[in-house]
Amino acid sequence: MAPVGTLEVQRTVEAVWRIESARLIAGLTRMVHDVGLAEELAQDALVAALEQWPESGVPDNPGAWLMAIAKRRAIDQFRRRETLERKVTELGRDLETQEGPSAEPDFDALDSSISDDLLRLVFISCHPVLSTEARVALTLRLLGGLTTGEIGRAFLVPEPTIAQRIVRAKKTLAQKKIPFEVPDASELGERLSSVLEVVYLVFNEGYSATGGDDWMRPGLCEDAMRLGRMLAELVPAEREVHGLVALMEIQSSRARARLGPSGEPVLLFDQDRARWDQLLIRRGLTALARAEALPGEAGPYELQAAIAACHARARTPEDTDWARIAARYARLVQLVPSPVIELNRAVALSMAFGPEIGLEIVDGLNEEPSLKNYHLLPSVRGDLLAKLDRHAEAREEFSRAAELTRNERERALLLARAEESAAAAR
Repeated sequence: MAPVGTLEVQRTVEAVWRIESARLIAGLTRMVHDVGLAEELAQDALVAALEQWPESGVPDNPGAWLMAIAKRRAIDQFRRRETLERKVTELGRDLETQEGPSAEPDFDALDSSISDDLLRLVFISCHPVLSTEARVALTLRLLGGLTTGEIGRAFLVPEPTIAQRIVRAKKTLAQKKIPFEVPDASELGERLSSVLEVVYLVFNEGYSATGGDDWMRPGLCEDAMRLGRMLAELVPAEREVHGLVALMEIQSSRARARLGPSGEPVLLFDQDRARWDQLLIRRGLTALARAEALPGEAGPYELQAAIAACHARARTPEDTDWARIAARYARLVQLVPSPVIELNRAVALSMAFGPEIGLEIVDGLNEEPSLKNYHLLPSVRGDLLAKLDRHAEAREEFSRAAELTRNERERALLLARAEESAAAAR
């Protein structure tokens, strides 16, 4: 190993951390039974790498180096406390099998335990005992390798707030004595739903940002897809996991076409489909096929992926099988009754059978309390009214939608549509 420059080392350490941090924290949590302490030990190893690698060079296996350093720090802590002698003995015996921090591990022997540890970390990070906000922050921190600053910027939340959420989450897990284990069969369904919800929330915030100046935050989409792919490898027999991966891959394929030259939103019908990422589409369709090949019925994520696949397979907007999409939404409403899904079904029905049918459904949602401040309700209504040449009414709906959205790019788009409707009404 040859010494390298400090800046190059910093970049290398950042890359290694993104790749290795989840496995490192997962393995340490199994050893010390405390996710907070495990992260501290991992961070100590990271600092050691920043201090030593400029002189010693980057080791051949940086992940094994970091784990060895972290284990030694763990032993030091246990010895200082003069407790947990059994753990000291176990950790010491483990370290005796390695010649030094750069020793190559036996990956064939470790693959199974690493996967088990990662799966345990996934379930503890997304434990239902934590609030949704805490689960998202902790998952991105422990499994995504993001700093508190990166998480805060992604969700437009001050960094101290994110840090507090993570600290409180760790304390809650410790106080509730949440075991570091994969839930048994009776709990698996509910716990897995919590995990998928977190990944889905992260992806959606990246795909359609709820606030701020950017229409999309691609970094969050990439983090969510990475988590989803990891989960698909850890629990390959779970149909909804592959459904969620398929949904994210196919939706992400449109990313380049969803933004104009200045970052402005480009709606689905106006997108240049030649810019859709065909590799992501193929990956998404493969994941969807994996889901459909597994026993059981399609769940909400798989159904949404099937809808996205209808768009991906259409060469032009006119080629889209809207009747099939409407049928998928009808099934989705049965599984997950939701006025938002019903709104999407109205759009599909309007495309398949005319705007009058869609408008009738949308008008029935006007009094729905949960949609009172949902900007897409007046946006969809405005679009349907415009298609029916009721332009004055459409302008009012687009203006109202612009008032409700918290995303500046979307507000500009809606105001532009309001102006177009006003001009058409004259």
